[in-house]
Amino acid sequence: MTNFVISYVFVRIVVDRREKSSSIPELLMKAGITVDFATLKVGDYVISSNTAVERKTVHDLLKSIYDGRLFIQCSQLIKYFPSPLIIIEGNIKDLELLYESKNLPYSDKTRSIYESISAIILDFRIPLINTPSGTHTTNLLVAMAYKSLQERSDDGPLLRKIKKSKQEYLQQLSVLSSLPGVGSKLGARMLEEFNTPKRALNASVAELAKIPGFGRIRAQKVREVLDKKSRKSNEEGQPTLLEHMKK
Repeated sequence: MTNFVISYVFVRIVVDRREKSSSIPELLMKAGITVDFATLKVGDYVISSNTAVERKTVHDLLKSIYDGRLFIQCSQLIKYFPSPLIIIEGNIKDLELLYESKNLPYSDKTRSIYESISAIILDFRIPLINTPSGTHTTNLLVAMAYKSLQERSDDGPLLRKIKKSKQEYLQQLSVLSSLPGVGSKLGARMLEEFNTPKRALNASVAELAKIPGFGRIRAQKVREVLDKKSRKSNEEGQPTLLEHMKK
């Protein structure tokens, strides 16, 4: 008589509590994944000690671009996880509909979106995958979890101690990282060099160019954007950002 040995594979994913409102945790459990909920400081899904996944709907993507969270989240992902991933869920074409109320030309409507996506891939070197629905997102997470289990060479914990950055610092970083061609990495270097956003925003081209990785061309572009008067501000007599900060 042949004896058959049945082995059960224990596959676990840690899920941020805020993801409970989505369908994905339930779909993960139906797929046989053990789901542990926690309040994650980085990422939405922790697959292994090396991999965390940030999931965004197209609406979340647009919102995070304009409130400055996107590059901060990218910076945190690469700081704590060697192999992070960002999933954009939904049809990216829907972003154009969300822009309609702004009454902007097509090129302006899409430029900042694709510049941000390019920064994720090229500057932060984080893979970005677009999935059409929560079901497809779940399938990807399940496949990643099983592959990670098969290839895991370390016994590191899924959760690690992460020191959350102070809110004030994140707000300052958000202001600087929103400048053209800056992003989170150079924004952090600007803060390190000048200590305050006000001093950084008033820095000369020469001073900005001295920052490692900044360069004179980028410095000139930043200075041009900061110094150029807005038509709306001129017409309505509204103060500029720098004028606000000098008060």
